[in-house]
Amino acid sequence: MITIASVGDLILDEPDPASFLVPSAPVLRAADVTIGHVEVPHSTTTVQVSTDVPAPPADPAALTALTGAGFDVVTLAGNHIADAGETGVTDTVTHARAAGLVPAGAGADLTEARTPAVVERDGLRIGVLSYNCVGPRESWATSRKAGCAYVHVLTHYELDHASPGGPPTIYTFADPDSLAAMAADVAALRAEADVVLVGLHKGVGHTPAAVAMYESPVARAAIDAGADAVFGHHAHIMRGIEVWRGRPIFHGLGNFVTVTRALTVATDSPERAAWAARRQELYGFAPDPDMPYYPFHPESRDTVVATCTFDRDGLVDAGIVPCRIDDAGRPVPQGPDSPVVGYVQDITARAGLNATLVRRGDRVLIEEIS
Repeated sequence: MITIASVGDLILDEPDPASFLVPSAPVLRAADVTIGHVEVPHSTTTVQVSTDVPAPPADPAALTALTGAGFDVVTLAGNHIADAGETGVTDTVTHARAAGLVPAGAGADLTEARTPAVVERDGLRIGVLSYNCVGPRESWATSRKAGCAYVHVLTHYELDHASPGGPPTIYTFADPDSLAAMAADVAALRAEADVVLVGLHKGVGHTPAAVAMYESPVARAAIDAGADAVFGHHAHIMRGIEVWRGRPIFHGLGNFVTVTRALTVATDSPERAAWAARRQELYGFAPDPDMPYYPFHPESRDTVVATCTFDRDGLVDAGIVPCRIDDAGRPVPQGPDSPVVGYVQDITARAGLNATLVRRGDRVLIEEIS
């Protein structure tokens, strides 16, 4: 019997990164394999390449804090992985490996980016794949360019009434060839591994409860191809949980340790100043001024550690460990009576998803609503 733990976004861009993981480390170390998503490059390069608000590279040494807290595998396919150029991508992979972590989702070319992370525990081979669904295209790897593995999601805007300029209906769906490539990777890994896990960087940022049209089909396609669980991240706020063919889909694990001043209100660049104003307009919140290192939605302080237990016959159960990010930016595990459980239940219901949370002793497990 083995336990897999997975968390959402990790940004270690403040001094003493290990200190932010102290409260959660016992839970993370207790799992046989712990997975997290590294959101920004870890490199000493000064290059900045981005079509969005760039994430400055974090200290490569910070990755050792993850190893010390119990992490084994890091997914890297995300919208910021190439913000420090190709050097930033390859440096992050190199430094992750040097820290004792097994990376997935990014590399010197597309073949490397699509290569799974594989670890073995108790005679079981656990494989992890990682894909970015949200762009920018500049972050995507090619046969001759470093970057991340990806699923290309298309957006169509349909004006359903005779009012040009009015609000459209938005349709999103995965490009069939891109989705087939992901499914082929999953199927190939299924033939070689006992446990197959997929990380998807996806979703609408900073918006409570929303699950975009493409998200369930892409996650379900991964399970149809052989995945045992799907772990979502990117939105910097929790999403609900779905069960598909008896397998859990965590549509968004939210923030875990995400400490950075890159998105605080600042005037050192017009892009960052414009982003601060745009964030208020789009998402209706301004960061807590008492937490300048945590520039995220107030609801994002509710988060979880996703857990999945496997034996030699497959998935035994899936659940969550509720956590609350404290005033110092540290995720602190809570018990099964935590209000975070109700929060996850609420956003799952609001998104129309089919999972429910049930208490079994001191554990919070996921069941499908029949």
